[in-house]
Amino acid sequence: MTLTESAELAARAPQPRLGRSVWLALAPLCYLAIGVAMVAYTQVTPLDSLERNSLDLGFILRRTWEHVGLVFCSTLLVLAIALPLGVALTRHALRRATPVVLAVVNLGQAIPAVGLVVLLAVVFRIGFWVAVVALVAYSLLPTLRNTMVGLQQVDPRLVDAGRGIGMSAAGVLFKVELPMAVPVILSGVRTTLVLNVGTASIAAFIGAGGLGDLITAGVSTQRNLVLVTGCVLIAVLALLIDWLGGVAQRHLSPKGLS
Repeated sequence: MTLTESAELAARAPQPRLGRSVWLALAPLCYLAIGVAMVAYTQVTPLDSLERNSLDLGFILRRTWEHVGLVFCSTLLVLAIALPLGVALTRHALRRATPVVLAVVNLGQAIPAVGLVVLLAVVFRIGFWVAVVALVAYSLLPTLRNTMVGLQQVDPRLVDAGRGIGMSAAGVLFKVELPMAVPVILSGVRTTLVLNVGTASIAAFIGAGGLGDLITAGVSTQRNLVLVTGCVLIAVLALLIDWLGGVAQRHLSPKGLS
């Protein structure tokens, strides 16, 4: 092989995807920069007394932390419910219950989120955990459905091969089916996270805190800066959590499947 031919082969060889890696590293910094710039602007621009109360730095940080808490708790509950339930509904003994369970879960997402939160607050009481329950009901479907789809699309020949070498049903599930279904399941979890970030803003209607307080305060007092700040911070938080979900999906998926 001549030197020219070697150079041509090297040029045709796949090149490392540096552009994607650089963007993956820079994306959260860009999102954070937008959020920091928005908060910094509210701290240096002249404000009236109403705006000053709603845009105080300590107030914003508390509401951001409350928003993260709502998303974290609701997502943990979704995972605790959707993952085992999704696995159970793909087993032969419970497949007949799938239409009924999906109908109930679909109902939670079909009801308007604001109506669901207010209904639960009327039936029970206002507060953090009522909002968490509403978020779970609203965001359960993506993780549950993706868990089922991920397991159902596993090649039956791989399952038969596992059983053929003497693996138990649990062994096939944990060593064959779930690893193959991980990319699809994580995609559903990622969708649930983003849904929870956006929907958690309605927790402000029942006194559960979160960044939705900025939106409701901006609307009720007709202060556009307060309203825009709340919207921007929620959007930034959603983008950051979606980025984290994407990183987790890339690293937790089996090699060759992500």
